Amino acid sequence: MIGLLGELADLVLPGACAGCGADRERLRHGVCPACVAELEGLRPYWSAPRPRPAGFPACATVGPYAGALRGALLAYKEKGSHRLAGPLGALLAGAVAMVAPRDRPVLIVPVPSTRAARRERYGDHMSRLTAHAVRRLCAAGWAASAAQPLRALPRPDSTSLDAAGRLTEAVNSLRIIPARIGVLRRGGAMRGTLVVADDIVTTGATVAAAVRRLEEADMQVTGAAVLAATELRRSRLGI
Repeated sequence: MIGLLGELADLVLPGACAGCGADRERLRHGVCPACVAELEGLRPYWSAPRPRPAGFPACATVGPYAGALRGALLAYKEKGSHRLAGPLGALLAGAVAMVAPRDRPVLIVPVPSTRAARRERYGDHMSRLTAHAVRRLCAAGWAASAAQPLRALPRPDSTSLDAAGRLTEAVNSLRIIPARIGVLRRGGAMRGTLVVADDIVTTGATVAAAVRRLEEADMQVTGAAVLAATELRRSRLGI
């Protein structure tokens, strides 16, 4: 499912490795060989934040938010290295595959970005990753697609809030787009596996809020797939 070397083959970039930041005169794949090996070695595992917010689903995570994965995510999101969307999307596909059986259609709903975040990142970074994940899954035999029935509103800083407060703020910041839900449910309830996708899980409030909003619209969420989880909240028994 992964095969990242092919995804990285066109990233011939000067300067520092996207994974570890080490200086190189010229990088054959945009990341150094050690970081390629580290990314290739990642295998999804079940995880959940601690404490686990109400409604947080079974969640497959590609790896801890550290090392080459953290470096590649930061380069992609904050430094404009959008060509990393392909390799990171391939990794996300591996997490989705852990949640979604191959013999059923799978719909991936990425956590939406606010308008300000889309401006800063030249588009919706999660929708871009999800599109690459869908292509990888389809090539591997899944009937995969993506949709965005949610929109995100700005929300205040929640660092001083407890877990319940963070979840409330996250839920209040998300809205359903009724017309898109109607298309997804045309002809009755949606059939198949619905997976919420995000890049990083810290407290889990955002993923749990997305699940709550979708289930309020009668969309049954099977689980979540994320690229990275903060190490302090990593749990292999989190299902």
